[in-house]
Amino acid sequence: MQKEVMFAGFGGQGILLSGKILALAAMEKGLEVAWIPSYGPEMRGGTAYCTVVISDRPIGSPIIKNPRHLVAMNRPSLEKFVSVVKPKGVVLVNSSLISVRAGRDDIDELAVPVTDIANELGSVKAANIVALGAFVVRSGIIDFELLKQSVKKEFGKKEKFIPLNMEALERGKQAAQA
Repeated sequence: MQKEVMFAGFGGQGILLSGKILALAAMEKGLEVAWIPSYGPEMRGGTAYCTVVISDRPIGSPIIKNPRHLVAMNRPSLEKFVSVVKPKGVVLVNSSLISVRAGRDDIDELAVPVTDIANELGSVKAANIVALGAFVVRSGIIDFELLKQSVKKEFGKKEKFIPLNMEALERGKQAAQA
């Protein structure tokens, strides 16, 4: 089994961190993982993205042209990448910032107002974690408890952020199950 995920959004939305946390969770499970971040001028407000490949066998190539899943945090990212997502994949749309839908009936589209939820929690910076929680629950790509452990580990040196991010994960989970 090989699963590919693309996280995309504006630079500064925590896109690379979301991918890194998912990759860490898969590694904790003992799976093969490739995490490919996109660096460059995108980090200053353009479309930033990363891909995560998870497999139970060696990964032939970490470069993915057609991911199974997409987490789109802004409209330019949705418009740029939704057409390359494989059929039957999950596409999470940040409905706080994206007023349109994917326009495909061969995918599982999940619209979650992740930015609004993060603002309710007290920090817009948690939007990526809300999205990550919702995506993981909907896709089943990794066990949610394992994801929680990876978030705790990632923020371990900044313990004051752990309660916020745990709540962000839970709110994402609730949104995916609604």
